[in-house]
Amino acid sequence: MIEKQIVAKNLREYIIQEYISKELPKACYSKIELRKTPLGEKIIIHTSRPGLVVGKKGANIQKINETLKKKFNMENPQVEIAEIENPNLDAKSVAERILSSFERFGPKRFKSIGYSALQDIMDAGARGAEIIISGRGVPSKRSRTWKFYSGHLKKSGDISENYIKKELVVAELKSGAIGIKVHILTPDVKLPDDVKIRDEEKEVKVVEKDETKIIKKLKEDGKEKRTKTA
Repeated sequence: MIEKQIVAKNLREYIIQEYISKELPKACYSKIELRKTPLGEKIIIHTSRPGLVVGKKGANIQKINETLKKKFNMENPQVEIAEIENPNLDAKSVAERILSSFERFGPKRFKSIGYSALQDIMDAGARGAEIIISGRGVPSKRSRTWKFYSGHLKKSGDISENYIKKELVVAELKSGAIGIKVHILTPDVKLPDDVKIRDEEKEVKVVEKDETKIIKKLKEDGKEKRTKTA
C-alpha cells in the first residue's frame, strides 16, 4: 500500500514537472523542484534567465498557477524562481545552450560550439568537464561521436555516481537527431585523493620563534625576581 502511494506521488510530480517544462521557453531553466509546506505546495524553478521564466508582467507564472489549481487540484501553489549563480557550472544549462546553438546554426559548426562551451566551463572554475556530441546529425555519412574533454574527471566510484553533474539532451535537426551529454566536476567537490603537503620549513621557523620568545620572557622574569630580592 505504501509503495503504491510513493509511486503515485512520484508519477504526479513527474507529470507536473513535464507540464511546467513544456510551458517554459527552451534553454531557460535547469531543474524544477516540488516541496510541501504548511501553506501549500511550493514549486521552485532553478534558472539562469529569470526574466524569460517569469514572462512579461509575470504572464508565465500566472498561467502555470492557474493550470496547477484547475488541472492538478492544488489549493495554494506557490511558484518561486531560484537564480543559478554560475550557469557554466550547471550541466543542464550548458547542454541546453549547446542544443539551442545547434537549432540556430545547424551541426556544421559543432566543433567550435563544443570547444567554446568546454572553455566556458573551465573558465568558471570546474575541476574537469566532458562534452559528448553524437548522432547522425553530426556532419558525416554515418553516426559519429565526438568528445571534448578537459581537466580531471572521475569515471567511476562514489564521486562519479553522486557528485559529478550530468545531463543528456537531444537536438532534433533536419539532418537527424544529435545527443548532447555534459559532465562537470565542480570546484566545491573534495576528492578522496586530494593531498595537502605541509610546509615544514615554515612550521620549524614558527616553533623556533615561539621558543625564543618564551626564553626571553623567562630571562626577564628572572631578572625582575632578583631585583626584588636584592
